[in-house]
Amino acid sequence: MLVDTDVLIWHLRGYPQATRRLDRLPSLTISAVSYLEVLQGMRNKAELIAVQKMLERRQATMLPLTEAITKRATELMEALTLSHGLQMGDALIAATALEHGLPVLTGNVKHFAAVPGALIEAFSP
Repeated sequence: MLVDTDVLIWHLRGYPQATRRLDRLPSLTISAVSYLEVLQGMRNKAELIAVQKMLERRQATMLPLTEAITKRATELMEALTLSHGLQMGDALIAATALEHGLPVLTGNVKHFAAVPGALIEAFSP
């Protein structure tokens, strides 16, 4: 299961449903893009430390961007940006999930719904 950025943010903000859902996963796997999106939204050093500690405590696996992921994300954007508004971050996360054969746990189902072959698990905070 690849955890989308929104679920990570809800967990970090203390939403108990997000924490309980992450607790049920055998392991926390995220895209490097999700980590970068979380970093982008941080307001101070304390939040950075909290994120790093959470990832360490959960023994998170961060999947890097590869040439194959970049190629697939490019193809997804060429096919879906104009018709469905697919954004770069979501294309990279979807491509990461597809390349690794993982479903995406997300609260933003509509961001991934048009992606062919994407397996999506809806999350509601």
